[in-house]
Amino acid sequence: MNPEPRYLHSGDTALVVEFGEQIDARVSGLVLALAQRVADAAIAGVVELVPTFRSLMVHYDPVRLGHADLKGRLAPLVLGLQAAELAGRRWRIPACYDESLGLDLADVAGRIGVSPNEVIEQHSAATLHVYMMGFLPGLPYLGGLPPEFGLPRRENPRIKVPAGSIAVAMAMTVIYPLESPGGWHILARTPVPLWDMRRDPPALFAAGDKIVFEPVSLAEYEALLARAAAGDLDLAPEVQPTREPGA
Repeated sequence: MNPEPRYLHSGDTALVVEFGEQIDARVSGLVLALAQRVADAAIAGVVELVPTFRSLMVHYDPVRLGHADLKGRLAPLVLGLQAAELAGRRWRIPACYDESLGLDLADVAGRIGVSPNEVIEQHSAATLHVYMMGFLPGLPYLGGLPPEFGLPRRENPRIKVPAGSIAVAMAMTVIYPLESPGGWHILARTPVPLWDMRRDPPALFAAGDKIVFEPVSLAEYEALLARAAAGDLDLAPEVQPTREPGA
């Protein structure tokens, strides 16, 4: 049985539909399924949809659409909502776990009681789910790590985390698209640009996507980084196999 949604004001131009208190794949599935239904409904006056861990924020133009009217349009779309996994894109992202880039790799290994190589194996073996985008433009919040990675944030956040840093905390992973302060534990770095205004949309990932990290050497990382700087690193999602009708 689905949790009863809550409809919450967020200023005078947004309405939040919230599903429960848990952060898990099922609740994320409900959020993403509702986002798809609202997008398909093409409600006049709806400006933008922002999926989060357990809610969908619906931005609207109050000149064209009132709060009560929007709630009335959304309520039928919630009925019978299924949290079936949506066909998000799958990405294989190069990640360099060299100690010069994975600044907290050894520390994380010590905290969870395994070797650095085992941390790399576990982290790169997981298929991670993009729950939401946020904090920085293009930054994905990724779930799906083993519970051993449920570490608290660093006691002393870094003032500068390099762009492309792949970091963990609370059994989740983030990728910093830009240089930024940050308090997560850095395991690796990717050369892939996550935010590029020349793309449409600028963000590489979207909520519902799946990501697997592919370990690369420091030399491979530097070569890919040079291609990215030259605008020649064109990463595309993996092609999913087509299912036959009735399969």
